Amino acid sequence: MTVLAVLLVSVEIGKENEVFEKLSEIPEVKEVFMTYGIYDIIAVIEAKDMDEMRNLITGKIRRLDGIKETLTAIVVMHRKKGPITFSGEQGGSQ
Repeated sequence: MTVLAVLLVSVEIGKENEVFEKLSEIPEVKEVFMTYGIYDIIAVIEAKDMDEMRNLITGKIRRLDGIKETLTAIVVMHRKKGPITFSGEQGGSQ
């Protein structure tokens, strides 16, 4: 059973771009959004089961330099309505 989660990430000041790029390189991270507000980055992550999810978050993501705090929301239901398109400095959706 695949497990999907939304990860809210608080980053040290000045490390936002570095953490964004590092998260983008992790295969289990399916989407990454840089945001303004309490959390600096939102990532959608996927794992084959809860053990892999735990290892991904505690073993890979939380150990990245620049991450101060994370909040994980495990997805229990999902419906995709269509593509999300963005304009801006990061070159749109990737």
